[in-house]
Amino acid sequence: MTSATHDAHISDAAAHGAPALAARTALSLPHTHVDTIFVDGAWQASRGTGRNPVTDPATGEVWGSVPDGTPEDVDAAVGSAQRAFQGEWPRLTPSERAAYLIRIAEEVEKRAEELSLTNSRENGSPVSESAGAAANAAGIFRYFATLTEYLEREDVRPFPRGGGESVVRRDPLGVCALIAPWNFPINLVVIKLAPALLAGCTVVIKPASPTPLSIRVIIDAVAAAGVPAGVVNLVTGSGRLGDVLVKHPGVAKVAFTGSTPVGRKIAAACGELLRPVTLELGGKSSAIVLPDADLDAMSEVLIRSSMRNTGQTCYISTRILAPASRHDEVVDMVTATIAAGKQGDPLEPDTVFGPCATESQYRTVLEYVESGLAEGARATTGGRAASLGGGLEQGYFVEPTVFADVTPDMRISREEIFGPVITILKYDTVDEAVALANNTEFGLGGLVFGSDPDAALAVADRMDTGSVGLNFFASNHAAPFGGRHDSGLGTEYGIEGLNAYLSYKSIHRKA
Repeated sequence: MTSATHDAHISDAAAHGAPALAARTALSLPHTHVDTIFVDGAWQASRGTGRNPVTDPATGEVWGSVPDGTPEDVDAAVGSAQRAFQGEWPRLTPSERAAYLIRIAEEVEKRAEELSLTNSRENGSPVSESAGAAANAAGIFRYFATLTEYLEREDVRPFPRGGGESVVRRDPLGVCALIAPWNFPINLVVIKLAPALLAGCTVVIKPASPTPLSIRVIIDAVAAAGVPAGVVNLVTGSGRLGDVLVKHPGVAKVAFTGSTPVGRKIAAACGELLRPVTLELGGKSSAIVLPDADLDAMSEVLIRSSMRNTGQTCYISTRILAPASRHDEVVDMVTATIAAGKQGDPLEPDTVFGPCATESQYRTVLEYVESGLAEGARATTGGRAASLGGGLEQGYFVEPTVFADVTPDMRISREEIFGPVITILKYDTVDEAVALANNTEFGLGGLVFGSDPDAALAVADRMDTGSVGLNFFASNHAAPFGGRHDSGLGTEYGIEGLNAYLSYKSIHRKA
């Protein structure tokens, strides 16, 4: 497209009352329609001819496409990673590998804007959310680079009864398959990639099919940082290709973030193969509002804690458990806070709520909204598909919805919705609140809001879940993050996340 034609497209879109379309026409992103995968340190053509479209969920427009990869692509990528694992990478010192992580972090930060805009076009995350993706990814690389001393220090353990000692080695597992979801397509890859690389593993990345382009920006950063060829590889395709990768005989470990049903299938395959696997899956987390909670302070963190990324966040507490004595206050506060958040074009900096990431998810969320209404829940705000203009008419928007009068048996109370829906349940005693919070098959996140820090901590200790926030929620790169029950297996972040990519060897010798 020539500059004049480009400008004409912008003017035409604006003249027809479609500023969202004009804003997209004005973008110049590094990856749109591509024909390549990344293997052996270079972008090279896929072995197949199939294509997967990339759709902007805010407009319904197809704006990019990638190869629908083949088993031959997986063979090439895994083979490349195997050769790299037989080469210098695992034989570098941890400090030498950490230096690469620091350089990757610097290269990622240089690409912050293109990363953010590509992410937002792929899955509809507001730029107010995606603008932080590069800094967060860089922070993850830098954090794991600090763990070199843990890997490098000598670990010698005397026999308890004397007479000998054991030298404990931490060895990299080998080729790792990293499979990411569409809701946070960058950071949920990086939290696997950084520890794998520091450990000395090599990797094959397979992004979710709706979001295959933003991860290419990370690959660009990896290449610019000078990471040796074959250490990091990328294939794209449908879930079918992920299944091929998980079961490939050259893969030594699998790390997956996504839905619980898919996680079960991966767990079954890895169990059959006796292959180590980390699974970060779904959630249905609760925020327990104690009777002494500061509701004004809660309102300040509510969206981040309970409807982050338009509700498409695994750990957020979408169930608010309100004390009967303050139930109406809580309903009014939550309703007002959610209703005040702007829903609109994800590319506008003041947008709080964007679209559902895919048409399928849009229909799923609407089905849950309809089921809530049918079962007797009361929508205090939202409760239907959103109708937006300005070029967003074909977008996958659901009004941010708050349901009151929710009972524990309702589907919206029990099942993960993964969309802009909050449910509010009433409790009489703190014991009942804890029982409600634990009455779920999941166990990923959680919150306790209360003015007495000791009382809030005591309640958090009773919650059967992997992470709990006191009066706010945030991930800590240095602390383990993982789920219990149907929310997954294993942990990410922290030294525990690094250990997931290591195999142990004990060398016994006489003292």
